[in-house]
Amino acid sequence: MRDEEVVTLIRQRLPELMRTDPEIRGWILDLGREYFAGRAQTDARFEQMLAELRQEREDWNRRFEEEREDRNRRFEEERAEWRRLWEEEREAWNRRFQEEREAWNRRWEEERAESERRWRRFLARYERRWQQQLAEWNRRWEEERAESQRRWEEQRAEWNRRFEEERAESQRRWEENQKEHQEFRETFRHLLQRIDTGISAIGARWGIFAESAFRNGIQAILEESFGVQVLHYQGYDETGDVFGHPDQVELDLIIRDSTLIVCEIKSSMSRSDMYTFDRKVRFYERREGRRADRKMVISPMVEEKALQIAQKLGIEVYTHADEVRLQEAG
Repeated sequence: MRDEEVVTLIRQRLPELMRTDPEIRGWILDLGREYFAGRAQTDARFEQMLAELRQEREDWNRRFEEEREDRNRRFEEERAEWRRLWEEEREAWNRRFQEEREAWNRRWEEERAESERRWRRFLARYERRWQQQLAEWNRRWEEERAESQRRWEEQRAEWNRRFEEERAESQRRWEENQKEHQEFRETFRHLLQRIDTGISAIGARWGIFAESAFRNGIQAILEESFGVQVLHYQGYDETGDVFGHPDQVELDLIIRDSTLIVCEIKSSMSRSDMYTFDRKVRFYERREGRRADRKMVISPMVEEKALQIAQKLGIEVYTHADEVRLQEAG
């Protein structure tokens, strides 16, 4: 076995053997007494060292008190000497300060009197040149003001002329636009009357109302004859806000210029149908970020309670074609 292995084994096993084997513990302690002092000898050495330290501390305290008293005495003597020197220096400084101040005051008065004389001579020379310059500035100012006033009057006259021309042109365009809108409203009203008459006749003969055929007919007539855009909107309601569950949302949109009309064409309308149409309009406005100018329901059969709900929700209801009015959206 090598020496390194022996040392490693001793380090691993020796602590446990010291605790469990009295012979080995006694043998180890006997070996240690050859190199380390015993407890009694160690205590005696510590007591001796403590006694020497106490004596040293007493001597140091005594010398410190003597030195402190000596320093205090010297400090008081030096402070009295410094106070005496300071008083002498302060009196000498005050005396010199008074002399210097009197000399400065005298020189200041002389300089002030000389500066005042020079300033008065300068003002006398400058006053005449200032008056001449001021007169020249006033003359130039009057000339510039007259020229600016003339240019301003010309510019204002030009602006007034252009404003009157623009106002007359705007008035003419507005009147033409109003006339065109009035003609469109009358034409559309008569068209709905004819369509309603036809649909009523069909319903009286066969007892049916073809919603899709009616919708397609209106779209073809309005788009081809009157330049009105009719769109069929479809969107998916993922959150179920309209029907209470996710479902497809369909609306008819009539667009002319900047006016948006959301239209519902059904053979009959109940209270629940009116509420559903209002939710569909709000779904469209929220999804597309555009507000409907008018909400319109066209149906030959509308319940009385549904009419009350429509009035509360701001929905226009037309059960006969001659009731439709294309007034401007408020």
